[in-house]
Amino acid sequence: MRKRILALGLSAVLAISMLAGCGGNGGGSKADSNVIKIGVFEPQTGENGGGGLQEVDGIRYANKQKNTVKIGDKEYKIELVEVDNKSDKTEAVTAAQKLVDEKVIGVLGSYGSGVSIAAGEIFSKAKIPAIGCSCTNPQVTEGNDYYFRVCFLDPFQGTVMANYAKEVGCTKAAILTQKGDDYSVGLGTFFKNAFEKLGCEVVANEQYETGAQDFKATLTNIKSKNPDVIFAPSSIATAPLIIKQARELGITAKIMAGDTWENGEIIKNAGKDAEGVCLSTFFDEDGVDADGKSFIEGFKAYLKENKKDEVIPAVSALGYDAYNALVAAIEKAGSTDPSKVQEALKSVSVKGVTGDISFDNNGDAKKDMAFIKTVEGGAFKFLKTQKAQ
Repeated sequence: MRKRILALGLSAVLAISMLAGCGGNGGGSKADSNVIKIGVFEPQTGENGGGGLQEVDGIRYANKQKNTVKIGDKEYKIELVEVDNKSDKTEAVTAAQKLVDEKVIGVLGSYGSGVSIAAGEIFSKAKIPAIGCSCTNPQVTEGNDYYFRVCFLDPFQGTVMANYAKEVGCTKAAILTQKGDDYSVGLGTFFKNAFEKLGCEVVANEQYETGAQDFKATLTNIKSKNPDVIFAPSSIATAPLIIKQARELGITAKIMAGDTWENGEIIKNAGKDAEGVCLSTFFDEDGVDADGKSFIEGFKAYLKENKKDEVIPAVSALGYDAYNALVAAIEKAGSTDPSKVQEALKSVSVKGVTGDISFDNNGDAKKDMAFIKTVEGGAFKFLKTQKAQ
């Protein structure tokens, strides 16, 4: 009797397992066979959570505009699988592996070069292509055939800001970066090299620990060197602290940074002290064509619908472009095989709202221009476009 009961129990378990296998996430159902998954690898929490969410907004909007793709005679629904890498390199590896386990066809992200670099090997080993939206450090794509990006790189961005600093009369710079952060240290170094090549002087090169709140000792040392510009690429959370404390100490030097500083939270938290801050970024509403204007109108409506500030961050536009580049590669490949999508990305060409997008042999976007903005009247104001010299 016990053996019979046991046999019946095992049969029931087996039947349930078979049903679960047919209707679960394993891809066996008819419905699942008509769905392809795109991974969204972004920080939605942590020190870069604000910027990550802006990038996610651009991706979500792009998916809302185009949520199907046709391959041959078959139409597939595109499903976004979002993971939070929490602005942390260790968490990034876990989040990346989750996307691999979800069998995504490609990945978008991340905001933050450090987490992108940390996850790169995971995507490469799984042969899943990833497109960075705003991760600007050269190491993201270096030696990784499966990582691409739609933004310009830090060597270019650092050179652009050095050129601009000299152009507005700065000849002595102080550099302030976050120790161990690939983006901050990398961009600071590229600025330093370019600034010195222009015949200018770097009078201080300081670093701070991750999570630092008090910068007054470091800034006091910088003040004693009498720079006329402070270049301080940092996270959104750190930027207002540096700005406010510099002004509290009576530092009158210009304060400049890179793309991460184009975030309304910095103006909100730094208040009047943010006036005059300058930065480089990837996009501005004033420099777009008809397609760009259509994006602006639609995306602002999307932001309003979701009760968000209707100012369009450059990283949202990059997220939108990255999504469309990946979808174009899927169409070009004519396949749901990630390795074939990766091969198609090498020759894909897309008209994006941040400029025309195609990739060089390293997987980097072919871009040669940045937008310079300042804070004026409590808002970001477009100043000019700038090329590297």
